[in-house]
Amino acid sequence: MIDVIGDKLLEIQKKENVHIFYACESGSRAWGFPSANSDYDVRFVYVRPKEWYLSIDVDIKRDVIEVPISDKLDISGWDLRKALGLLRKSNPPLLEWFSSPIIYLRDAEITDKFLSLMPLCYSPTACIYHYLNMARNNFREYLKGEVVSVKKYFYVMRPILAIKWIETKGSIVPMEFGELVKELITDQELRREIDSLIVRKRCGDELKREPRIEPISLFIENELKRLESTVIKKQDDKPQTELLNVLFREILEMPQIAKLN
Repeated sequence: MIDVIGDKLLEIQKKENVHIFYACESGSRAWGFPSANSDYDVRFVYVRPKEWYLSIDVDIKRDVIEVPISDKLDISGWDLRKALGLLRKSNPPLLEWFSSPIIYLRDAEITDKFLSLMPLCYSPTACIYHYLNMARNNFREYLKGEVVSVKKYFYVMRPILAIKWIETKGSIVPMEFGELVKELITDQELRREIDSLIVRKRCGDELKREPRIEPISLFIENELKRLESTVIKKQDDKPQTELLNVLFREILEMPQIAKLN
């Protein structure tokens, strides 16, 4: 499957006349608990020729590439201009892509320059609000009541742990769920229940609707209550627009981009 992904990325580059400078896994495989039937969720960032951006209609041009899902492969990507705009907003999914433990393609020169601006654009406040909304919405839809959608525990636990990571460590949240659990969960009973759920997921258990797992549900409910009563400090965020513009122009002049013309 790794070869299939590599071939697909090359095909996209040729068909779309783009340079993919970074591609990674973003789904359950990157979280650390894939099952045998898990899809490969590939996400990438790409650059088009400079002339593509130097047009009066650039604002209405499509800035994503999406490939129809097939053969367990879900693959899509964002244009560099879009990605830099999202980096300015400290977009959590974008930040997580660049912390993925599974990388399929990496142009070190461009990726390293992109990564160098991440700490300057990183906003803990923006990320906390993103993760809190995710946790609230998934909890409300899937985990209220005595019988719950057990798989969705991951989709509420992870954003809650992401917030705890930001609160305690102040840094960009790692993608691997196991690292969050290891660093942040000290209650042994809760840890056992989470580990058991991860094992079930890896073994291919469907994890459909079942009676709620009390230690996990209580942890989630208590954390959501705590966060609802917590005043999240507003920050005087200063978007690094000009630095991002400089990087954008610099990348467009690189030889690997120039040869696209």
